[in-house]
Amino acid sequence: MKVVHTDRHRGHAPTVETYLGLPEPANEVPQRAEIIAAALTADDGFELVEPTSHGEAPILAVHDAGLLRFLAEAWPAAESQRLKRDFLVADTYPVRAMFEGMSDSMATARPEPIDAGGRAGWWGLDSGNPITAGTYDASRAAVDVALTTVDLVLGGETAAYGLCRPPGHHAARAMAGGYCFFNNAAVAAEAIVAATGERVAILDVDVHHGNGTQQIFWRRGDVFYASLHVDPRQRYPFFLGHSDETGEGAGAGENLNLPLPEGTGDEAYLAAIDRALEAIAARPGSIVVVSLGFDTYELDPIGGLSVTTPAYHEIGRRVAALGRRLVILQEGGYHRPSLGENARAWLRGAVGRPFEPGSWASGDTIARR
Repeated sequence: MKVVHTDRHRGHAPTVETYLGLPEPANEVPQRAEIIAAALTADDGFELVEPTSHGEAPILAVHDAGLLRFLAEAWPAAESQRLKRDFLVADTYPVRAMFEGMSDSMATARPEPIDAGGRAGWWGLDSGNPITAGTYDASRAAVDVALTTVDLVLGGETAAYGLCRPPGHHAARAMAGGYCFFNNAAVAAEAIVAATGERVAILDVDVHHGNGTQQIFWRRGDVFYASLHVDPRQRYPFFLGHSDETGEGAGAGENLNLPLPEGTGDEAYLAAIDRALEAIAARPGSIVVVSLGFDTYELDPIGGLSVTTPAYHEIGRRVAALGRRLVILQEGGYHRPSLGENARAWLRGAVGRPFEPGSWASGDTIARR
């Protein structure tokens, strides 16, 4: 299997994130991708390749031009304002209650702030999404990783894996959040629709609901979105991801959320996977984009589910058994010692290779939050 990977992800190197008002060591760090790349390099069934540049147009096909502009300007603006921070996050967000009792135009027609922190709130979801000096370049590179993975599959590969970092599924059309800046999976799905005219399915197996992916395709009938995730009443993003969210307009019935209670283990998770795969199989199309997260792992510090490494191999096998081509893109996964082995297990399952536990995992142990 070909693995698309670039060192440019290292430019996004936060050391701290904010959780419930307090600084904590960052979870979404360069070491995540390095561990996975090292594990796959040590397994002779994988070939690492560099991404090619695809420009801004595929991003603008799913994202607001203002979000692209903000992310390009965010760090230079923070430096020009001499904020004296190693990262930029907002402390003020335009929440709906601010405009309660006012006309709709008050919430939709306010001018974008000039201040760097105000702009971060305008284009952001949460305070745990730090922007650093290299965030924009790394995020653009992650999109190129995703699109190069699409190119490989459209070019004849049955399956290919894009080691995207930063991840993407929390990024909405006009909003960054949840460690995500551009929605890699959404950009990939849109590119496939544009190139083939076919319907596309996105299978999201990150532990958190992909609120951004859902929002982008909410009224679209050509992209089916299925997500397995921990119950949003218990975990981020809290306000989207419930089972009654099924799409509207042309997208009615094209959104399937399968929220799972905290602690869900292998057996129940595999049953939910089967439900999602049955829904995909009932729809036309030859390609599935997989938003692949390993934060469902039993020891993940911000997860909440209890999936094991052998189950990842079986999940990969069942997804491949659909008989559709697979564009597999990395999302979350924050228990660093397990990342390499979990990635190997899932991807070996997807290409029909046996699960052979190795000694590829490395990294420091992170206590469960």
